[in-house]
Amino acid sequence: MKVLQINSVSGVGSTGRITSDIHNILVDHGHESYIAYGRKSTENIDNLIKIGSRYENYLHVASTRVFDNHGFGSSKATREFIKSIENINPDLIHLHNIHGYYINVKILFNYLKKANKRVIWTLHDCWPFTGHCAYFDFIGCDKWKTQCNSCPEKNSYPSSLFLDNSKRNYLNKKEIFTGVKDLTIVTPSKWLASLVKESLLGQYPIKVINNGIDTETFKVEKSDFRKKFNIEDKYVILGVASAWDRRKGLRYFYELSNNLKKDEVIVLVGLTEKQIEGLPKNIIGISRTNNVKELVQIYSASDVFVNPTLEDNFPTTNLEALACGIPVITFNTGGSVESIDTDTGIITEKGDVRKLENGIQKIKKVGKEFYSDSCMKRAKEFFNKNDRYLEYMKLYKELVD
Repeated sequence: MKVLQINSVSGVGSTGRITSDIHNILVDHGHESYIAYGRKSTENIDNLIKIGSRYENYLHVASTRVFDNHGFGSSKATREFIKSIENINPDLIHLHNIHGYYINVKILFNYLKKANKRVIWTLHDCWPFTGHCAYFDFIGCDKWKTQCNSCPEKNSYPSSLFLDNSKRNYLNKKEIFTGVKDLTIVTPSKWLASLVKESLLGQYPIKVINNGIDTETFKVEKSDFRKKFNIEDKYVILGVASAWDRRKGLRYFYELSNNLKKDEVIVLVGLTEKQIEGLPKNIIGISRTNNVKELVQIYSASDVFVNPTLEDNFPTTNLEALACGIPVITFNTGGSVESIDTDTGIITEKGDVRKLENGIQKIKKVGKEFYSDSCMKRAKEFFNKNDRYLEYMKLYKELVD
C-alpha cells in the first residue's frame, strides 16, 4: 500500500508529530509512505516532499492579510506538487491541515476529483467549513451552518487586515470541498464530528480517531527542573501551549496569579520572549521547545496541569500531562473534556477563574499522587499513539481493499 500524507508541517507541532507517527507506523508495517509539507520539518526521511518555497509562503501570507483569501494562493507551488503526486501515484491520499499558507485548495481538490483517488481528511480544526476562522466557539458564531459573511473573527488566524472575504470563501469552499467521490472525514474528537455533520462537509462519512502520543517517551521521569528554577518547595501549576494567544486562555493564568498562595507558582511553556518579559513574579515563563525530553521533565516536576483553552479540538497537551502522571483541569470546551474523567482531572465552567482556583485547591488537598496512577493508566489505555494510529492503517486498508 502506498500512502501520501499532506500537512502544513512535518515532525513539529501536534499535527506534524501525528503525521510523522502515522508515517513511521506505515513504514514499520512494510508500506510505502510519503509526507508532503508546506512550511517546517524536523525530520530527515527519504520520502519527504516540500511544497513551494519560503518566498511563496510569504506571498500567500501577504495575499491573506490584504484580500482575506487564505488557501487560494500558492498556485504555482501546487501545480508543481501535483506533478509529484502523479509520479508517486499513491493508493490513498491523507489530508491533514491544508491551511497554513502553502497550498491552493482549489487546484488540489480539482486534481482529487479528476484523479479519483481514495482520500482521508483529518480535520484538526474548523477552518475547512468556515469562511475564514479556525474556531468560532469564543464568540458563539454559527454562520458557518448556513453561510458566512461579515466575519467577526476576521482578525484571527488566518488574519486579514483589510478585506472581509468570508462570504466568497465559504461559497468557494462549499463548491470545492464537496463532490469528491471517495472521501472520508476523520476527527480527533466527538465534538468536532458533531460540528462536521452540521457543516458543508456533512455529506461525507465521518469517523472519530483520537490523537495519540508516545507513552514510552511521555512518562514520569526524574527531573532537576525544580532545582534549576529554585522552586523545590513550591506547588507547581503548569500550562503548555504551542502559542499562547487569546484562544488558549493566557489571561486566566494572569488572573490566577493574583490569588496564588506563597507556596504556589505557575509555569508556562510556549511563551514568546515579549510575553515572558511582562510576566508577574509568580509566573515562570519558558519559550516554546521542540525538545521532548525537556518537556517531559517539566511535566514530571509539576503538580497539576491547567488548560484554560476557550476553543480546542483534542489538545495533545492534556494527553502528555496524563502520561506523565499529572491530573488535568480544563474548561468545558470543545474536545478538551473528552481526554479526562473524574479519576484523572476536573472539568470546570468555561471562563470561570474561581472554579479553576477551586479545582487547583481540590487537587492540591488530596495530592498529585492520588491521581497519578489513574492518569498514566488512562493515557496508555486510550491515547497510546501506536494503538490510535493503527486505526488509521486499518481504515486505509478498508478503503483501498
